[in-house]
Amino acid sequence: MAAKSAWAPFPHDAKAYAYAGDALKKAWPKLHAGDQEPYPDAKRAAALIAAAGKSAPKGLDAEALATALQDAWRAFHRGDFRAAFEAGEALGPVGASVAVKALGIHASYLVDDDAEKLKRFERAAHLAEAAVKALPDEANAHYRHAFALGRYSQGLSIAKALKAGIAGKVRAALDATLERAPKHAEAHTAMALYHAEIIGKVGAMIGGLTYGAKAAEADRHIRAALKLTPDSPIAHIEHGNVLMLLHGDKQEDAAAAAYEKAGKLKPLDAMEALDAAYARSQIE
Repeated sequence: MAAKSAWAPFPHDAKAYAYAGDALKKAWPKLHAGDQEPYPDAKRAAALIAAAGKSAPKGLDAEALATALQDAWRAFHRGDFRAAFEAGEALGPVGASVAVKALGIHASYLVDDDAEKLKRFERAAHLAEAAVKALPDEANAHYRHAFALGRYSQGLSIAKALKAGIAGKVRAALDATLERAPKHAEAHTAMALYHAEIIGKVGAMIGGLTYGAKAAEADRHIRAALKLTPDSPIAHIEHGNVLMLLHGDKQEDAAAAAYEKAGKLKPLDAMEALDAAYARSQIE
């Protein structure tokens, strides 16, 4: 179980990412421009409790749930990923959005062991799947499922991932996300990668015939993400990745420029700091 495993601490200075008190609400639109997560005030918490029904956390009213969710997100933004994960997981499906994001970002950057990484993404996928069942109208229930499955499949061989039918599940989850939240920049980024990775691995013809993967769609989605979140390091990193997957060395300079841009952006929280540091490490 991920919570009992080692949790490497956030390796940078997190002072600027504390968002205590009202600072969280004020910064929220920028912090969540990429994932369109609604601010968890009491009204939002009440709606989640009503929608989750029997899956809602026991013994918490809307005020208490709002406070718990805000604290979990504060922990996430300041890089205390373990606290964010455990707080979110304890709330069941209504806390899955922060739990999956915390577990996934930590595993992506701060877990070195590949087997442990895979275990954590699998755990994240299960949490997101439960959230999809309990809260099918929530865009981020579907998006976190796509994110966790996508990262999980990247740790498998392409043959294993294709055999398990993960590509189709990721595509369906991303379609469901964008249907509910058309301006979900992270889902546009993930959709661009979906098309580009399949073409990069099995070629344009088989990719197009078998999975509906198209280079033009990868390009369209990554442009949408960059337009929606021009200051997000991850959008530029994945732009570079899409260029390399689709065009290889021919677009190496453009990909390097995208990484350079990501590395120079000012991070708003711990996740963006990890994204930007990663971008810089790739071009040094």
